[in-house]
Amino acid sequence: MTTEETSQFVRLRVELVVEVENVEAVTGAALRRIADDPDMPGDERVHAESAVTEDTAEALAYLIDPFDLVGEVPGVELAQASWSSEAIDYDPDSPEWGLDEDDDGEDDEEVGRG
Repeated sequence: MTTEETSQFVRLRVELVVEVENVEAVTGAALRRIADDPDMPGDERVHAESAVTEDTAEALAYLIDPFDLVGEVPGVELAQASWSSEAIDYDPDSPEWGLDEDDDGEDDEEVGRG
C-alpha cells in the first residue's frame, strides 16, 4: 500500500482560553441549542438545561463542537472527539500560567460531549 492508500490518525490538541463577556448571551444560545435538538430525550434535556443555566462553562461546552472544526477540511473525517470546559483563574501576565499546565497543578477530568 502506498502512503496515499493508508489511513493516518492524528491527535490534534487545541486549548483555548476565552473570556465570556455576556453570560446571558452564552446561556441563552446554549438553551436554544438544547431546545432545537430533536434527538435529545426529555430527561436529558431537563438535566442539560439545568446544567447550562447554573454553569457558564457548561453552557459554553454545549456550544463548542469539535465536528465543526474539521467538518469542512477536505480529506479528513473525525474519528473521535472529547472536550471539556471549566472556569479558571486566568492572568495572562502571570509567569506561572502556561498553556501546558493546569492552573491548580492537578489533572482535570474530561467531560465529553457529542
